[in-house]
Amino acid sequence: MADFSDILANIGERLVYIPTEPLLFSSGTFWALFLIFLPAFCLLRRRLWLMVSFTVLFSLYFYYKCSGLFVAMLAATSLVDWLLSRVIARPGASKTLRRLCLTASLVTSLGILAYFKYANFFLWNLNALVAGNFQPLDLILPVGISFYTFQSVSYIVDVYKGRVAPTPTWLEYAFFLAYFPALVAGPIVRADYFLPQIRQNRTASRTEVYMGLWLIILGVVKKAIIADYIAQYNDLIFQTPGGYSGFETLMGIIGYTMQIYCDFSGYSDMAIGISLIMGFRLAKNFNFPYKSRNLTDFWRRWHISLSTWLRDYIYIPLGGNRHGTARTYLNNFATMLIGGLWHGAAWKFVFWGAMHGAGLAVHKASKPWLGHLGDSWPVRAASWLVTMVFVALLWVFFRADNWHDSWTVIRTVADGGYTAASIAAFASARMLWLILMAVIIISHCLPTGFWDKAAAAFVRAPWLAKLIVFIIVVQLVLELRGESVAPFIYFQF
Repeated sequence: MADFSDILANIGERLVYIPTEPLLFSSGTFWALFLIFLPAFCLLRRRLWLMVSFTVLFSLYFYYKCSGLFVAMLAATSLVDWLLSRVIARPGASKTLRRLCLTASLVTSLGILAYFKYANFFLWNLNALVAGNFQPLDLILPVGISFYTFQSVSYIVDVYKGRVAPTPTWLEYAFFLAYFPALVAGPIVRADYFLPQIRQNRTASRTEVYMGLWLIILGVVKKAIIADYIAQYNDLIFQTPGGYSGFETLMGIIGYTMQIYCDFSGYSDMAIGISLIMGFRLAKNFNFPYKSRNLTDFWRRWHISLSTWLRDYIYIPLGGNRHGTARTYLNNFATMLIGGLWHGAAWKFVFWGAMHGAGLAVHKASKPWLGHLGDSWPVRAASWLVTMVFVALLWVFFRADNWHDSWTVIRTVADGGYTAASIAAFASARMLWLILMAVIIISHCLPTGFWDKAAAAFVRAPWLAKLIVFIIVVQLVLELRGESVAPFIYFQF
């Protein structure tokens, strides 16, 4: 009896919020909960309101496991947004009232985001100007607040502009805003794409279930095998900037370039796969971004849900390309500047966004000249190399702890240390790291059609083959895992 009581106590401890152990798609706790959730979800699938209510409750519990009592803030702000959206769309509502409701919703959502994410940043800078003795506020950033805030903003703006009708019930809006596969790290869900799926209440086909399983396995490979393993070396480089040779530091930069892709796209793959098994479709979020030969193409392939959101709700409202060349470049720059600040409250993120904005402007301005170079293999190779060097160097500002460390890392790369002996020693000591790096690089080099065929082959394969693939992946995760489950990089945003 005592042993059984201990088991129940241990289970109870796992069910409450643990600040140091947020619920991750790559954790065993999540999959245990999901395997309990899924059969109940399937039983309720034909009963729309029971299914919606159950999913909302599970989503809120999922967020509680990720961010504790901040779940109450998510529920409260969703109710405020929904009530205001109903007033905005009410027949006969005056233009003034509609604008007041829109403003109230935006101020509420963006004000909460600004307080938790940017209060200390602005206070630090104000303190530097007045030479005061500022003590930072004791703030904890709610997980995923940037993602669901952007969803809230897009919903209320779309209702105001008449692009979507407000949901008839708060439960449907809460389903949209708190939908757990996309809640804490995207993809950013758009109301016009997702809301109709709720009422359709469509059951996933066998093909969709297997495709969802394929995406989950692919995401686990990217995140729990490749990203988490190569991160162990990358962390050494960025935790002691200047403490390694130029070659070792360069490998750390390239390693982080691949790590952030595998980590974030792996999360997106798992989110899309879980959603597909449930019968809901989420938009594609990554499309082999490191194949890009210019920055414009990179931002069409990287974090697609964010780049399209910035385009539709920042760039186009600023004027887009409708007011001449100079204004277009300025709008591009301002949009990316805001995108950089969205990623983090630090000048290094502002610089990262500003440089991408400047890079986009330079590319657009160079298009007439670039067009005369043709499309030969050397031109394509040079274009790709310039783009990747630019992107990889800017990732340094993303990863390093501060502005000073970022420049230290970059200077170290330029200092040298590229001897045959050091390269051979690195290859000998980091062979598995190099193999995993080669896997992700080769996967990018393969034609996109190869991965479409691989997915189709997995879907058609007998269940035994699927089971073997699953067992191999689980075994690799167990063999290569670190001491703890590494959080997803984009949880901090």
